[in-house]
Amino acid sequence: MNGPVAPAATRAAPDRLKLPAVTLCAVTSVNVAATLAAVECCISQIQFGAVVILTDADLSPPDPEIRVVAIPRICSAEDYSTFMIKSLHAYVETSHCLVVQWDGHVLSAGRWRPEFLDYDYIGARWPQFRDGADVGNGGFSLRSRRLLDACATGDLPYAHPEDLAICRAYRPQLEEQGLRFAPPDVADRFSTERAGLLRDSFGYHGVFNMPRALGAEQFWRLYRSLDSRGSVVPDFWAILFQVARGTRGWRRAALLILHRLRAARPVRWVLR
Repeated sequence: MNGPVAPAATRAAPDRLKLPAVTLCAVTSVNVAATLAAVECCISQIQFGAVVILTDADLSPPDPEIRVVAIPRICSAEDYSTFMIKSLHAYVETSHCLVVQWDGHVLSAGRWRPEFLDYDYIGARWPQFRDGADVGNGGFSLRSRRLLDACATGDLPYAHPEDLAICRAYRPQLEEQGLRFAPPDVADRFSTERAGLLRDSFGYHGVFNMPRALGAEQFWRLYRSLDSRGSVVPDFWAILFQVARGTRGWRRAALLILHRLRAARPVRWVLR
């Protein structure tokens, strides 16, 4: 598949899918502009019960549907995990919330299934686990208010990252309370990350999927806005080959290599 799977539209469709039981939420202190772009892409296709960005940044979205709520700065991945497990419940009043990060969003509202709301947690499947606890990734995930409350108030040991904590470390205790995790086939229809297919899923997560989901040029514009690019490193070569395609691909590839070298060994280069 050479072209983008779906455009990252920001203009609301006239006949958006209505999900009044779902709050769209994002929590971030970095890559705020890219996070806002992900949220805008989602609401261009779907009318949610509420839309909230939780951040310490000074942010004024142009779309009045998006509410910005101030929170203390998220200084680390560990801080993010703690907030998602212990604090997120306080900001969600609907029965479910759709969690997004800067590197993922809704691909096609037409792939939404009402049965998704039958579960307390859905995220992309983790192919590295084969023990039945392989659902799933938190970067684009649907969580019930019941699950948020259970995590926030339960006697659960600290664990990080938060998605692995909820879906593996805490899962037996949560299931004892009657909470339901989606099976792998439902997870694949809901989201793609390391498993699943972009052309079939409702949404996706992962910077390595973005050049195909957005197209190389649009991904590059988003990439240039990032103030934190650490998530690019693990999949650097896969991303490099994707951005090298198309018009001016060689220039994007060269700049990506220079950015990587600059991050590994600071030098006095000015990269634009």
